[in-house]
Amino acid sequence: MPLLPFKHRDSDGDVTCYNDLGDLKRHGPEQRYLSPTTGTCRKLVVQAVTPSGKFEVAIKDHTNQTNKLAIWLISNSPFRGWIFFKWIGIWLWFSVKLSLPVFFLVTAYFNLIDGPEEKESSYNTGYYKSYLRQFQEQLWEARSRMEHSSCVKEAVEMNTRTHASYPRILMIRTTNGWVQCADRDIIIQTRFIAISFRRVDAFARGPDEKKDRAQFIDEVRATVLGQQFDAYWLDLECTGETPSEKSLDVYCMADVYRRAEMTLIMLGRAASGENSCWRGWGERVWTFPEALLSSRLCYKFRDREEVKPLSLFELANLAYANSDEEQAIVHAYGGKDPLERLERLTLLKKVIWRRATAALPIASGPPPPPKLDIIGGGPVTGEVYKPYKAERVYALMGFFEHRIQPTHEEDDLRALARLSMANDSDRITERMVSMFPSTITPGACWYADNDIYEANLWDILPDIQVAGVTQNGALVLDGCRAAAIRWKDFPDIVCAPECSQSRKMVGFIPYFSWPLIVTGLSILWLPLIGSRMGGLVCICAGILLLLLSPPLLLFGQSGRVVTAQPWLIGVKGVIDRGKVESHLYGGTVGRFAKMVPFPRMDFTPSGSPFSKPEQLVVRRGSDKQYEDAKEQEQSGPDAGHMYTLIDTYSSTMYYFRAERPPTVCIFTGREGGLGRFVLCSEKCKENELHKETVLRMPTEIIQKMELCGWVALG
Repeated sequence: MPLLPFKHRDSDGDVTCYNDLGDLKRHGPEQRYLSPTTGTCRKLVVQAVTPSGKFEVAIKDHTNQTNKLAIWLISNSPFRGWIFFKWIGIWLWFSVKLSLPVFFLVTAYFNLIDGPEEKESSYNTGYYKSYLRQFQEQLWEARSRMEHSSCVKEAVEMNTRTHASYPRILMIRTTNGWVQCADRDIIIQTRFIAISFRRVDAFARGPDEKKDRAQFIDEVRATVLGQQFDAYWLDLECTGETPSEKSLDVYCMADVYRRAEMTLIMLGRAASGENSCWRGWGERVWTFPEALLSSRLCYKFRDREEVKPLSLFELANLAYANSDEEQAIVHAYGGKDPLERLERLTLLKKVIWRRATAALPIASGPPPPPKLDIIGGGPVTGEVYKPYKAERVYALMGFFEHRIQPTHEEDDLRALARLSMANDSDRITERMVSMFPSTITPGACWYADNDIYEANLWDILPDIQVAGVTQNGALVLDGCRAAAIRWKDFPDIVCAPECSQSRKMVGFIPYFSWPLIVTGLSILWLPLIGSRMGGLVCICAGILLLLLSPPLLLFGQSGRVVTAQPWLIGVKGVIDRGKVESHLYGGTVGRFAKMVPFPRMDFTPSGSPFSKPEQLVVRRGSDKQYEDAKEQEQSGPDAGHMYTLIDTYSSTMYYFRAERPPTVCIFTGREGGLGRFVLCSEKCKENELHKETVLRMPTEIIQKMELCGWVALG
């Protein structure tokens, strides 16, 4: 069973937040939610199967008490010991409750008070409760150029292009030796070799660094001349010295390898082991742009003179022999097994992300800061080289049509969001929002490397758009349909069960009991109206109807629920279906009196990590998922973090695990014939939502969810 890790994020001290109108409010660090009714920030009170703590309460509901009493009466025999007296007492109370609708009808007829029918019609809006909070702060980076972006981009002193047709600088051999050339007219007419290498194979930091670097450069120049070339590109000599020049060189680095006649891979010394040299070179971030974008490859070991040609398939066997993803990418660029664009870019992101953590176990979340030797060189000039925190993204963007300007300010996740916004047709970040990773990152919960439901990135069809990125790395989403989740209790559900003429007639009969009794008493007290015998008959008939009212009333309200007021209701813990039906509709009539062949609630067949489908003709969820979820709650690592979500519109139950109770459900996309719904908790201080889990729910329920404004997911 896939599990979610959890981290405790509560902090001490007061928290300042704003409601939907921008009014300031201070409160403690406890979990809060925005009331869908008042728009104010409130403490979250959670109903729980086993309450613990001051913010958890026992499960309660506002269900019709008459139905509950009727179910108890027909499910308990009055002839079992002392239960007879209890049964009589409950029956009397049921009889009193049965008279109230008659009273309301009479008073409503005379316009004395508003009847319950008017209250229900005003209460049943036909939609889920809305989420009222909107993101109102400035964007750190906006998709639209009409929006203000607060990020400070590093100044670029020259014009940048989407793709460069020539390098900015080349090392060219002249009569005066090797010189650095920046003359465009000369560069565009010069054939050159691009050099790929690993810093530790070239030189090591220390007192002999300058000597070793000079020796390595001499070896490169000798090899270039041996291949009948008079120019080469090596990042140690051809990247700029100012921040703007360095950013431009990183921006156009992929084009250097596209433009080169050949890419020469300079490996370490073969005496130390050829396999280790290849593996070390293959661990670098820039290895894929250098190899896949080059028109021709060759390689050389430093302690050997021979320069050998190299195909992509040979490269895959030498440098990436242990990874299926790398093999698939090489085969795709080699023309053997073409991949769809999005699938190819997704695999590239995955393998490039892995490069910086090659010496560590592969992780699902955002990788740690890059190493100093990611590009291939150490210091470019005399100072220590300052690596880009988002260097993986800059290596990846060479495969995209549109690129982003590199900056030292941003990290991997913000750069990835910017790259996705620049290439809107791929919608990578929008697809990630809908995925359910095995590890949800605390700082940017939208990021996903995998999916618990085993869907690929290209399987997701997003229904949202990223409008921008916040300073915290959160995505600002537009076009979301959102609904609030109710946690404090079960509301009174307005529903319409399956209707037939026989049910209508039988269900209406119990309401004649009190009018018959009242009529019989009137005849007895006023003999002029009729005979006493007629009065006694009316009274007896009324009492008989009262005795038969429980099964008659329930039969009239039985049958499956055709439509119900949409509600999303949460319960902490694992609650069984019978109790849910009891809290929603008063009970499961069909289980007690065998009157109803349809259950009122169903388990989801494939909507949560705990779901299990029945292997029958009819598609529905198996009851075994309750037992599995209960076992996880009692003895597994999920103890204290199991929850139940009840959707009244689709009459479906979901078991899931979360760090905190989610209070908002947003629809973000579709996959596999179902909608992807992200359940989020609220972080009112940052005005953000945090992804807790993702459920696969019927897509048709979005027609009952209202569109909301911008929301930040971070």
